[in-house]
Amino acid sequence: WNFPLLMFMWKIAPALCCGNTVVIKPAEQTPLTALHVGALIKEAGFPPGVVNIVPGFGPTAGAAIASHMGIDKVAFTGSTE
Repeated sequence: WNFPLLMFMWKIAPALCCGNTVVIKPAEQTPLTALHVGALIKEAGFPPGVVNIVPGFGPTAGAAIASHMGIDKVAFTGSTE
């Protein structure tokens, strides 16, 4: 189960390198990977709000992210099923 970690890093690394903040919704089957990395990010001293992890199901958490007016870009990886 190292693929969720790889996907997480592929998404946040370029955004953070460019000075952006990140809101990420991990797959509902593998949220613990993202939450653990979030704890490591906090431990590393990242300021609050730079990396935001929103676990949940696509129809609720994903829809809220996709429709939020404060989010300028949404990248999607995975299936619609």
